[in-house]
Amino acid sequence: MALNLKRKRDPDLHPRKTRKLSDDESDAGSQSDASDEHQDDEAWGGIASDQTPVAESANSGTKPKKPPTGEELRAINDAKDLFRSSTFKLQIDALLPNIRPKPGRIPPLDRFLQSLHGVLMGLSPVAPQHPLEAARKLLKKGVSVPYCLPQPTEDTNWKVAFETPSDITLVGSWANKISVKGKDGSKFGVDLAVEMPSHLFQEKDYLNARFFHKRAFYLASLAAGIQEAKNGLNVDVTYESASDDPRLTKLVLEPRKDDSLNDFTKLNARICIIPVLPTNSPIPIHRLSPSHANIRISGDADTSPAPTPLYNSALLTTLTPKTHLLSTFTLKEQTASFADALGLLRVWANQRGYGQGTRMCVRGFDSLGAWWSALLGFLVFGQEPSGTSSKRKPLGKGLSSYQLFRAALDFLAKHDFQEAVFHKSKEGHKFPPDQYQAHHQAVFVDASSTVNLLSGVPVGSLQSLQHDARKTLEKLDDAPTGSDPFTNVFLNEQRDLVTRFDTVIRVDMSSAKPRASSLHSTLDFGSPVNALISSMDNLLRQGLGNRTKAITFLHPSPSTRPLSQALPTNPNVLYIGLIHDSQHAFRLVDHGPAADETDTTIGQRFRDFWGDKAELRRFKDGRIIESVVWDIKSTDERAQVPAMIVRYILQRHFGLEDAAAVQTWQSGFDEVVRLPESVSRVYTSSGATVGFRGAMLAFDELARNLKALNKDLPLSVANVSPTSEYLRYTSVFNPVPLPPSLAPSLPQNARYIPAMEVVLQFEKSAKWPDELRAIQKIKLAFFERVANALMLAVPGLTASVVVGDGVTASDIQDTARLEVVTTDGWAFSVRIWHDREATLLDRLIAGNNVLPHVNKPAEKKKGQEYQEAVDAKEVYLRNFIHAPRHHRAIAMLNHRFAAYSSTVRLVKRWLASHWVLHGHVSEEAVEILCASFFVGDGRDLNVEPDQQGTERASVPGSKERGFASVVEFLKDWKWENGLFVPLYGAVVDGADPLTATSAGVWRISTEADREGRIWTTHGPDVMVAHRIRALAMATWAHLHGIEEEGRFDVKSIFIHPTQDYDFVIGMNPAVLPRYAQNIDSSLAASKYANLAREDSTWIPRAGFDPARLLYDDLKRVYADTFKIFCDPFGGNRFGAVWDPTLKQARPFRVLGGFSSMPVDKEKDKSKDKGLVILNEAGILGEIERMGSGIVSDITVRK
Repeated sequence: MALNLKRKRDPDLHPRKTRKLSDDESDAGSQSDASDEHQDDEAWGGIASDQTPVAESANSGTKPKKPPTGEELRAINDAKDLFRSSTFKLQIDALLPNIRPKPGRIPPLDRFLQSLHGVLMGLSPVAPQHPLEAARKLLKKGVSVPYCLPQPTEDTNWKVAFETPSDITLVGSWANKISVKGKDGSKFGVDLAVEMPSHLFQEKDYLNARFFHKRAFYLASLAAGIQEAKNGLNVDVTYESASDDPRLTKLVLEPRKDDSLNDFTKLNARICIIPVLPTNSPIPIHRLSPSHANIRISGDADTSPAPTPLYNSALLTTLTPKTHLLSTFTLKEQTASFADALGLLRVWANQRGYGQGTRMCVRGFDSLGAWWSALLGFLVFGQEPSGTSSKRKPLGKGLSSYQLFRAALDFLAKHDFQEAVFHKSKEGHKFPPDQYQAHHQAVFVDASSTVNLLSGVPVGSLQSLQHDARKTLEKLDDAPTGSDPFTNVFLNEQRDLVTRFDTVIRVDMSSAKPRASSLHSTLDFGSPVNALISSMDNLLRQGLGNRTKAITFLHPSPSTRPLSQALPTNPNVLYIGLIHDSQHAFRLVDHGPAADETDTTIGQRFRDFWGDKAELRRFKDGRIIESVVWDIKSTDERAQVPAMIVRYILQRHFGLEDAAAVQTWQSGFDEVVRLPESVSRVYTSSGATVGFRGAMLAFDELARNLKALNKDLPLSVANVSPTSEYLRYTSVFNPVPLPPSLAPSLPQNARYIPAMEVVLQFEKSAKWPDELRAIQKIKLAFFERVANALMLAVPGLTASVVVGDGVTASDIQDTARLEVVTTDGWAFSVRIWHDREATLLDRLIAGNNVLPHVNKPAEKKKGQEYQEAVDAKEVYLRNFIHAPRHHRAIAMLNHRFAAYSSTVRLVKRWLASHWVLHGHVSEEAVEILCASFFVGDGRDLNVEPDQQGTERASVPGSKERGFASVVEFLKDWKWENGLFVPLYGAVVDGADPLTATSAGVWRISTEADREGRIWTTHGPDVMVAHRIRALAMATWAHLHGIEEEGRFDVKSIFIHPTQDYDFVIGMNPAVLPRYAQNIDSSLAASKYANLAREDSTWIPRAGFDPARLLYDDLKRVYADTFKIFCDPFGGNRFGAVWDPTLKQARPFRVLGGFSSMPVDKEKDKSKDKGLVILNEAGILGEIERMGSGIVSDITVRK
């Protein structure tokens, strides 16, 4: 197909097979970290973006282009059927050559392998000797023998020896030419199986690691012979242990650059020498079944030894390299698409940490290369039948590479790893299938029926793999909505902990002291650290239960070590990633056995596991059962319950009591959306109902009171609709009331009462006037009647009619509202919706008069009346059409997705702390932006929550993951392409598009707002959008500090830098009612002790924020002079930047739009002496006068 399509390409382009990718493409293809470069403008857009349009190329040549032939059309159609789309196939074709080794760089490696073969076959034999004596002799040569546990002693009565290999075979992926480039510049692995002579071993060598000791000495002898200078190999020789297990140690040869014929440094490869057992070894295979016990511990003669399944699997792996080579070769020969499918699968896995790299690796997958080939073979050839699992039908050998890759993802996403998998084998089962399930957590037996490839792989790692497969399938299925999935699936970095896991926990194991350590477990796992991690995994899975979908352990990949170091250096720090099950993760009570349980051991085990946390409790239904209760102080802390459980288990069972030993960052994120402790303490002691629940109860009471006034009003109240963020759970801070009795206990800068917006709709009536100005007057009359009736009906309630905002002079725009302060201190702002206004405004905009016999001149259509109508229509649509609809949709998302509300609150806090929320980015735009990470393609929104199946894998389960996902999106988002969010889950009637001009460059569209301008009309503009992108990049880089020795301060990402502003306006915190919400809570708290509180005549002012009012005035008055920024939540500083064009001298003119001053005549050398420039000092003086009593200082930065 490539040859046929090539005739349609531009002749200047390179052929597809030789086309060289850009630096970013090559780096992505090699699984390197593309996110660290931030080169979003240079990111590879796929082959489609590189090709010249057909129409353009048709005009460039002299010969007319022929239409595609029938064969080409069939090829295009096959690409669509077999590869999802022809574009997707072209992208795959461009990717695959870049993950393979360059053929021109392989000959030096072949020559080196020939030389190495001669060296190995020429090594001198070593006579049998005591293992410790042999190790001392090698140590004199600088080579330590990597003896594993239990190590040989002076009483050991067997000997080790060395003889030349009986066979040397090139094995692994390199031999089958299916190698895939690793992540972060990792080198290609060239595996060399060195077969140890069978007469070096005895029948009983499978006991007590005798075989591993002999293998270790053989490996050390090979290392000593290779590193001798006289061999002339010129390589660095090191040890490396898979999964940091000394029993799986291998030799690693890396070339030194010398430009010789054998120098293969340009290939970026390394040679791994693996000693293996011959097929005729005296060690009996039947002694290596999962149920056999091959480690004898002295002192346990009275008890039967426990099985050693991991020990046995480690020994069996020395028998499989050649059989895996042959089975993979057969699969490759019989399945044409196998090599490409394996390449895609390995690229996908490496991008997600299921392979070695410089960043954290998922435990169990650092040396699991053979499993990926076996997985595809299992899908192609089918399953060996067993008594415990149903036979899986083979998929066949005719699938395309993409189809086979997708089949693998489908298997990983749906397979229950509690069920054993047996690859189709010619020899049948070597060991009984039930033994695997009895002694292994996960089972996947290879084609030779010899070894369980998933031996030692934690179930949590497989659950994480399953979760990632589900996310990828969702991405592929959602792609028709407009996005190209190729980049996300194969190129983008997916190893970032903050966007991958709902909870990230850093554990320092250096001080761990297991409460119940087992020598047998240590010997079976190969090292104390491996046994410790396995014990942690088992206990955490037991303690968390169904709260999590996956518990993933991550640690650095195994590293090479010098030959003088016998054993690997185990990492002291690992990370635990939790993926929450939102339905169960945050429950506060765990139930155990009943008090009348007949088997007392069950209750004893429960109490022993939970310790002091376990207690007997009686429930409402009369049951008395053992229970564990997790105490929380606030609703925000409920999201920390899974992390609290992990911390408690690690403290009780492993002695990790130090806070630095177990680190989480959830509390730091909670603090930035919480009022200072000194303020919260006042509300707690008062017993007032606070938070979102209190606000909703207050709204319900107000709605009942309004509907009860029908007899006192000309029209009945038809509907009372909330439109406030405080009533849909998305305000940054939990709403709190401010009753008169509580106000004296609070300082003046903590007395802000938010006014919650409410829309009041009366029944339809023909009594309304048909004129806009009269309608506004009628609204005022209604407000007066409602206010009087409310205050009479509810003693203590106050209601005030607000006739305007002090800025809008239009008498046809809705500016009137009713401010209501309840007896409990809740404040509401009520507006009246009359649907007739829309029709009348449309007539004014269209130029049609109410009286058809009165004609207006056409030239006056665009005058002041037209502009007032356009502005009034925009306000009407936003307040009465889109706001209630948006409110209902967002409230529904909060009830459906547990982490949505907290994610929005955190993102709002971040944007506000960087001075762009409210003034430049609307709250509604942020809510829709965050919703895009939860709703997906919107299909689930049409399903009732109780009828919905499994939650989508891509939905964040915590606010930390949701926040990180939004930041990652903002740093790369090309906002000129827009963003569509299916917020409503169904087709809705969209309102008329806005007629007003839009200054915002963000375009966030929904089903009701196809143009995406309702909530972004007034911002952010280009400058602010670039500012947000820069802030997101800096925040994203700082979030990576979690992986760098835990150095991460949450509050630092909310501290705003001010060095980029031309001047900063400081305000007096004592007169700012919202200063208690300042991001620097310590600074806010320090102001409270000395504040005067003797004002007993305090008057509630709903929504009164002098800082915000001053900001609005400065923004309006100096709109053409500078751009101003502020933090609406207690910020005591404004930042501003001058319009750079105003700093240039220009001729003076009347009504220039800015304050100017003459150019200094001494500096002005031009002939025109009437030039003026920006009068910065004068403007700053005006600002100081406007802010008298609020502004404390103005600092000029530049």
